[in-house]
Amino acid sequence: MDAAELDPTSEEERIAVQLGMVGLGRMGGNMAERLRAAGHEVVGYANDGTGDVQSLEELVGALAAPRTVWLMVPSGDPTHSTVESLAGLLESGDLVVDGGNSRFTDDTVHAERLGAGGVHYADCGVSGGVWGRTEGYGLMAGGSDEDIERLMPVFDALRPEGPREEGFAHAGPVGAGHYAKMVHNGVEYGLMQAYAEGYELLSAGGPVTDVGAVMKAWSRGTVVRSWLLDLMVLALEADPHLDQITGYAEDSGEGRWTVDEAIVHAVPLPVISAALFARFASRQTDSPAMKAVAALRAQFGGHAVHKAGEAANEPPTGG
Repeated sequence: MDAAELDPTSEEERIAVQLGMVGLGRMGGNMAERLRAAGHEVVGYANDGTGDVQSLEELVGALAAPRTVWLMVPSGDPTHSTVESLAGLLESGDLVVDGGNSRFTDDTVHAERLGAGGVHYADCGVSGGVWGRTEGYGLMAGGSDEDIERLMPVFDALRPEGPREEGFAHAGPVGAGHYAKMVHNGVEYGLMQAYAEGYELLSAGGPVTDVGAVMKAWSRGTVVRSWLLDLMVLALEADPHLDQITGYAEDSGEGRWTVDEAIVHAVPLPVISAALFARFASRQTDSPAMKAVAALRAQFGGHAVHKAGEAANEPPTGG
């Protein structure tokens, strides 16, 4: 079987489509470029004025009916307000795709709001980050069979080359795409935390003198190899001791939503939960909880504590 048989985006089967892209940041802008490179027409709009048009009204006017508009804007209020604006501009038969990181429960609300005017709605979890433009994006879509089929030329252009099922999934009805991406990000939290803890132990003063080399050796032939590990190796090659960054890690919200869903369904997620809480801990320069632990150890066991102002590597005060 040759590459053309494996790849649904071969020249013989490729269909050019027109698409409006709302949001041209790190993800949206790169996605627009990948789509254009595949022969599709993309009309871009961004709030900062860097797009092809300067307003949503201009965007809708530039697209031929039935229109397809893909959203890549921050979740929450920015997405809500964009959907609300589009509900007053689009026509029956048009289609809106939310490819941002919205919570899956928002998809039902957006679908109902747009559906009142006959506008179709689909959601798509998108993974690939800044590498997606060249490597392709992992896509998890939610929506009706009809709408997903309509979007397949777009999905095929965005996903990695190769068999469709290795970079794309029709996860289920509206909301399923963002749900799948939410769980994906929760798993990502756990994987990153495991690599980070391995890095810290390797760097903690044992016999290993070249941590970067060890982690690079893991990247071929071992069961822990992955793209995330490859990215860790790249980071260490650029900054061997990670001296140029601080140990502060944000969370986009999807890790929290994953844990929330685990509670709803009584599914134990000890690794993902711990990874999320580790990010919270990274934001505390002097953890109140650890102060309480130290105080309790001193009270019940007379254990020594570090007084305020003592460096962590100084001998603690007390018996």
